[in-house]
Amino acid sequence: MRKIKNLSEDRFLKLFFALITAAFLIAAVCMPDREAMFTGLWKITTSTAKISSNYFDLGGYAASFLNTGLVALVCLLLFVIFRGKPNNASTLAFLLTIGFGTWGINLLNILPTIAGVLLYALVKKEKPGSLCNAMLFSTGIAPLFSELLFRYPSTEYLGFNVLGLALALIVGLAVGFFLPAGLAHSPKVHKGFDLYSAAVPVGMMAFLINATLFKTMGLDVDALSTSGDLAVKSPLIANIFCGSVFGLCIILALLMGCTPRDYWQLLKNKASAVSFSTTYGNAPFLMNVGVFGLFILATYNLIGAPFTGVTFGVMFCMLACCNSGSHPLNVLPLVLGYVVASAVCGWLSPMLGGTFACAINTQAVCVGMAYANGLSPIVDKYGWRWGFAASVIHYLLVTSMPKLHGGFCLYNGGLTAAITCLIFVPILEHHFRTKNERKIKI
Repeated sequence: MRKIKNLSEDRFLKLFFALITAAFLIAAVCMPDREAMFTGLWKITTSTAKISSNYFDLGGYAASFLNTGLVALVCLLLFVIFRGKPNNASTLAFLLTIGFGTWGINLLNILPTIAGVLLYALVKKEKPGSLCNAMLFSTGIAPLFSELLFRYPSTEYLGFNVLGLALALIVGLAVGFFLPAGLAHSPKVHKGFDLYSAAVPVGMMAFLINATLFKTMGLDVDALSTSGDLAVKSPLIANIFCGSVFGLCIILALLMGCTPRDYWQLLKNKASAVSFSTTYGNAPFLMNVGVFGLFILATYNLIGAPFTGVTFGVMFCMLACCNSGSHPLNVLPLVLGYVVASAVCGWLSPMLGGTFACAINTQAVCVGMAYANGLSPIVDKYGWRWGFAASVIHYLLVTSMPKLHGGFCLYNGGLTAAITCLIFVPILEHHFRTKNERKIKI
């Protein structure tokens, strides 16, 4: 264990990615419906994937885990083949990408934008290894390519066709080619207060393409149904798998020598968007993966979340920030903001004659709450009260955002976090003091 503890950051993260990949692949063959694993995988690969598609129903549990494991393997191989050096942003990109393996991403629809990023590397004469993060982040618009490939311009399923293949490839290459520029510019938009920074360029591209190919052409995006019955769920599978993986991370971190004091130092971290694996080392980072993961799992159980393919996968999307600054203490105010906002809106809605559909345990709100975690830098810099307030704003906006991009941007909640920053951060900077400023009484 000492050798693993002392591995360089990039080598340890590759090992971490490999272990997560193995966990999903092993789980796939342990599922009760494993006999239909490959037929289910084919169904997932050849179906539309507009959010929120439920792969647990569409292909089955074994196929969903296999799809996630294979997507994770592709992500890992990109770093291995192109000799990329993973960092904290890579951890975010990897966990975020596999988080959609049960509700929006498959082996086919991630290829066009990855090819586009490789084209960018070729044209700009950059090393592909330096762009592995961009390749992974580009998959946030993957559902669009399933739509273009199998259904566009109809609302009915057409299957493989030459026009769809050509359109998906052209759009995918364009998105992947221009995304690196957007990724570089994105932090300037939200000033570093949204950990899901890639959501800005990906969401804006989805907005542009939705407006161009659908809205302007008079095609009704709302008429495009999602794939899979959202009623199909399994709390047992979700709890056993996540509890085992996160528990194992804690055990391994302890064996690597992580002490409660080491982890407490990480929890007391006052910097925003810090790399835990760089600052505190491999063992405390892995401990945060386990503890933060169990915190997320416990939260979803307490609020009564439906463990569909969507809510199962989004737990890993929330965990994605585990190496970029998020931990249970700075995420708790954001969770509480969602819980309180849901309760208040649920009380007010009937009084105003409305039909309340945003209870805390509904799937859309569970997904939104996962992405509110990206606002943890506000908690770190301004305190829990303002993190709580930012979370309330995020709750109010998140279910309205899919209208903007047509349900083709998987980073919907991350884009909502960026919009929240645009609204809220200027007010904070102009009218309120940071925690450090209050401490020294400026």
